[in-house]
Amino acid sequence: MVPTHPPLLLVEDSPEDRVATMRAFKKAGLVNPIYCCANGDEALDFLYRRGSYTDPGLAPRPGVILLDLNMPGTDGREVLNDIKNNEDLKTIPVIVLTTSSDARDIQSCYQSGANSYVTKPVDLAGFFQAIERLKNWWFEVIVLPETR
Repeated sequence: MVPTHPPLLLVEDSPEDRVATMRAFKKAGLVNPIYCCANGDEALDFLYRRGSYTDPGLAPRPGVILLDLNMPGTDGREVLNDIKNNEDLKTIPVIVLTTSSDARDIQSCYQSGANSYVTKPVDLAGFFQAIERLKNWWFEVIVLPETR
């Protein structure tokens, strides 16, 4: 069987954090394609193939979703709830990657079905190390469900 490289969907409203995350994954050697959405509404359009994402080639089913919590409009909590309450989407692993270390956020995300909760390190070296560990675990150790 030929190994596949399922896409990663990064949902992050901060342009700086999106660039840093992309750089960190590249430095860690991630070969999977990365798709980015700048907010929760765009992420839901991507996942449901609505709006500018009706073409499946522009919005393939992600193997993993990396989700920020605190975004304007539809925030990460709402996106997580929507994903985990949808029969077609709920098997996609969702990793919450956020600055919040609030115990209520952590508890709420796991109760909503988050597969992991990672607090973003504030220093760049720590952030790159966290992304490398995520890449190693989620794309080298874990067996992901097939994307359709």
